[in-house]
Amino acid sequence: MLARTEKIEFQGAVGAIDCVLDLPMDAPRGWALVLHPHPLHGGARENKIVTTIARACVQHGLVAVRPNFRGVGGSAGEFDAAVGETADMVQLVSQFNKAYPEAAAGKWVLAGFSFGTSVAAQLYSELAAQSRTVPDALLLVGSAVERFKFRDIAIPDDTFLAHGEADEVVPLSEAMDFARGRGLPMVVIPDASHFFHGKLLVLKQLLQQRLASV
Repeated sequence: MLARTEKIEFQGAVGAIDCVLDLPMDAPRGWALVLHPHPLHGGARENKIVTTIARACVQHGLVAVRPNFRGVGGSAGEFDAAVGETADMVQLVSQFNKAYPEAAAGKWVLAGFSFGTSVAAQLYSELAAQSRTVPDALLLVGSAVERFKFRDIAIPDDTFLAHGEADEVVPLSEAMDFARGRGLPMVVIPDASHFFHGKLLVLKQLLQQRLASV
């Protein structure tokens, strides 16, 4: 269960990264970084898909970190089409590890929704390229990785993909092309829109199943 939510600020390449931490009741067994949708289309850390992912992570004993990307809330800078956002998240990971060693010593989940999937996939790829510790699980919901790709993508073959059958923002065919090109299975939720209206409980159950193996 969720014990409390705290505001915290990390530092990115252009200044403050405005974040909240969702903390579990008991001592954390790890942490999750949950990334939000497109900042220029109302995306922020309060997005209901982001908070659904975060709550599922907290229920599994993880501290959930929900940052605002550049130009959103109290975060410095302007939208940078995933390039600057990814660089900021590399810095956030380092700073979180130093500030919260107990959580950082446990399991690490990296998750994103929509635009956040592109940042998440490229963050994973960048950490791997730098021979740094990579997440124990990568969760991509409403994947839009290819739309904001600026580097080669290298993600694990157990990456969790979930998509709405009736996604009106990122068509199912686009997500299938991404999954097919990497040989990844994908869970398709029937009749679900991009924002999973009326389907959040189903999505949360799927997330919990995946987190149970982390």
